[in-house]
Amino acid sequence: MANERTADPTSIEDDGDEYRDETPGERLDRKWNDILQELRVVMTGTQLITGFLLAVAFQPKFAELEQREVTLYLVLVVLATISTMLGLAPVILHRQLSGQNQKERVVRVANGLLLSLLVVVSLTSAGVAMLIFDVTVSQQAGYTAGGVAFVLLLAFWIVVPRIGKRAPRERRSAS
Repeated sequence: MANERTADPTSIEDDGDEYRDETPGERLDRKWNDILQELRVVMTGTQLITGFLLAVAFQPKFAELEQREVTLYLVLVVLATISTMLGLAPVILHRQLSGQNQKERVVRVANGLLLSLLVVVSLTSAGVAMLIFDVTVSQQAGYTAGGVAFVLLLAFWIVVPRIGKRAPRERRSAS
């Protein structure tokens, strides 16, 4: 039983430096619950963006959009639809494989689907900012808003995860 609770720091199912006294099954359950919580947060935003985009087509001003704005709008509708499908996929996968001793596979695949969902939602959000500024202010404002949103997304995807990444190791070495 003691070996069952020993964490392998090189295991893909492990949390790296963060050690928890849990069995592999408990770890998979925790990771699955983390994925579900993250999906709940992302899907709420995805539903709001999708609803907004679907409502836009029924507004009187929609008929006045330039072709490039309509094209951007349709790309955003496709991205929002893909986001919805990516958000449903882990739940569908879990439902299809439930009770088949496939939790590790479900967690691994769902993690990949969630990361894909986050990328698509990120692009959709930047595109929505671009569309709104383009339609309400000007084409240049749209490009600026889209560019700023994209730079912020890059910061959240690349810079923020690296902030403080070395601090725990440095603290451990000092002890």
